Amino acid sequence: MEGVVCLCGEVNEMNKHDLIFDQPIARWDEALPLGNGLTGCLLWGNGEPLRFSLDRGDLWDLRLTPEVLDTGFTYAEMIECVRRGDQEGLLSRFDSIYEKYPYPTKLPAGRLELRFGRPADHVRSHLAIREACAHVLMAIGDRTVKVDSYLHAVNGLGYIQIGGAPFEGIRLDIVPPDYAGALPHNSADPVFNTSLTRLSYPAATMHEEGDVRWFYQCTCQELEYAIVVAERQTASGHWEAVYTIAANHDGEQWLENAKRKVKEALDAGFDAAFRDHCAWWERYWGKSSITLPDAEAEKMWYLNNYLFASCSRKGSPPMPLQGVWTADEGLLPPWKGDYHHDLNTQLSYWHYLKANHLEEGESFLDFLWGLRPEAKRFAQSFFDAPGINLPSVMTLTGGAMGGWPMYSMSITNHIWVCQAFDHYWLYTGDGDFLRDKAYVYFKETADCVQRWLTPGEDGKLRLPVSSSPEIHDNSLKAWLEPISNYDLALLIYLFRRLHDMAERLAYAADVERWAEVLAKLPELAVNERNVLMVNPEECLMESHRHMSHMMAIYPLQLLDRRGSERDRKIADATIANLEVLGKGQWVGYSFAWAAAMYAQQGNGEAAIYHLQQMWHYTCSPNGFHLNGDYKRAGVCMFHYRPFTLEGNFAAICALQEMLLHTDGQTIRAFPAIPREWAANDVEFRDFRGEMGVLVSARMSANRLEYVELHAERGGFFRVQNDFQSERLQIRIGDKTNELVCGMKDILTISLQAGESCMVTVL
Repeated sequence: MEGVVCLCGEVNEMNKHDLIFDQPIARWDEALPLGNGLTGCLLWGNGEPLRFSLDRGDLWDLRLTPEVLDTGFTYAEMIECVRRGDQEGLLSRFDSIYEKYPYPTKLPAGRLELRFGRPADHVRSHLAIREACAHVLMAIGDRTVKVDSYLHAVNGLGYIQIGGAPFEGIRLDIVPPDYAGALPHNSADPVFNTSLTRLSYPAATMHEEGDVRWFYQCTCQELEYAIVVAERQTASGHWEAVYTIAANHDGEQWLENAKRKVKEALDAGFDAAFRDHCAWWERYWGKSSITLPDAEAEKMWYLNNYLFASCSRKGSPPMPLQGVWTADEGLLPPWKGDYHHDLNTQLSYWHYLKANHLEEGESFLDFLWGLRPEAKRFAQSFFDAPGINLPSVMTLTGGAMGGWPMYSMSITNHIWVCQAFDHYWLYTGDGDFLRDKAYVYFKETADCVQRWLTPGEDGKLRLPVSSSPEIHDNSLKAWLEPISNYDLALLIYLFRRLHDMAERLAYAADVERWAEVLAKLPELAVNERNVLMVNPEECLMESHRHMSHMMAIYPLQLLDRRGSERDRKIADATIANLEVLGKGQWVGYSFAWAAAMYAQQGNGEAAIYHLQQMWHYTCSPNGFHLNGDYKRAGVCMFHYRPFTLEGNFAAICALQEMLLHTDGQTIRAFPAIPREWAANDVEFRDFRGEMGVLVSARMSANRLEYVELHAERGGFFRVQNDFQSERLQIRIGDKTNELVCGMKDILTISLQAGESCMVTVL
């Protein structure tokens, strides 16, 4: 990655995955990111000041707009507006509220600023991802000052330590957000340039009590919060500070408790707390690993798994658009930092299961399950339907925020949200989760959707309105007849998975019920060149950022490339058509999504090429996905840089798909790696396969050396023979068996829970 150098002039084994910069970091979206799931910190600057931009995941202005609360805010009204071609009605009732009001929105917390009296002459910044600790070394005149900082993985507090006496002239300022400040609102660009002053909050008040200082911020709703800091010079010759972001979510004595915690932590010391913090991260990194001959790809896998654990943690809210790193620019965050369900939340949680980071990803599932009461209320109030459905652009608590109505109020986007439950069940093999949560969530979603499914003239089921994110943007042309491939693919997926789950659970009546619905759905629209269409009346004729018409290929995987020649032709022709249309209107995540499709195709060269395009041209030097080609390298037409996280994790998902396929419960090692990788050494350890099995494998000099399985649950596991031999050896415990299996054929291995199996060439 551009801008990365080693502190000592060369990269060694200990820091080759770290972020290391040999110049001051001048922007918040290029900063060293720290996080513990609830709290985030971005460390950047030149010493005058050195900034700690702070965030907390549950700081939200949750005020809903009057239009959302109006009785006319319904799906039926949206349908009527579409049918009469009333674009003005659609905009005024459903869309303009997103820009008209500054709320609801994610809120920044504020920042800490360390000042050393003058800018540093030289700054070296280092994020050690193994221990999740930032180190900033500054030469200031004849002094060398070292600042170390981490956000504790367990107790949630932030720690700062400064070494390099003397400390005279060092000042720590607590800076609240600029709610009453000077930055004007740019009405021409309300999505990216809305001033915090539009929220009309009172200015924060500053307080001090011995070693403890804080600001107190009240808002125009129930939310109150504070940044609380305790600081002192220690007997060991360091200056130390402990901070926290406290809010009235934390209980009645929230502020007093915060002051007590930072004082106690300061007494305990930086080093003592660091041991427990490192122990948590050591356990996290022990869950899985990779070794690649491609240093950049390997680094990005580790860096993004670091980002994932920093911004998604069980017990904390799942990541919205910017995770725990809300923009520090005196403005509302891009797109208000909301929860987008037309791809953003889904892509953000694509990779974690295969990477074997279950607990961190469970944040999203727990969140969705906890919002079922709100999803039921929204299904009733907006869709006039039973079951559940969430707004596709929503707040932390599931409130509708408005926006382009065909996407922000889509009835099918919630089906894509359902896939998180399906994937968790498939990867863990947890039958209780299937019965008690996955099937329930799918069924309740179907209850809502079926309220609006009606037969058309051909007798096939359709929705009253249909669209395909984000084709034709926010125009009347975006409403597609009779049904888009996007909506249809999601409907097929919903009822196919319900059918398969009901079979697994032996719900005979439900199996028949879902089969009947499936039989009434039309086929996906395909043109004469075997390319998936946008809908039966329109082909995609130009490049587009959202691969919505291709959902059947990935992530829904409705097409069986290996079992159906027709499906293979459709998938391959549709992917090839991307190359015909070009990438002019892509954004960063488009490259990642395309890479995942090429990986499904087995095309490792194309997959890594598209990942490199994203990493090189649409990612900040710290790895953050900035959506646009902000370097103006010519890879796409968007040259902006709004930071969102979904592209980061979609890319790592694609990288993992290059290393391991587990679809159809068949394990295929290294199905889509580039030729250069195969000629060298490639290895992954403890990737999660389907039905509760962990998979490890290694390839060297174009030969698969081993595949190892570890069963968390007993069962039969299918492995494709990708060895260059038909004679294989299988070792389970102290027993070794030899067998003959044709190359590319499937061998089935029976394992008990806790057993491991090693497959090698005889």
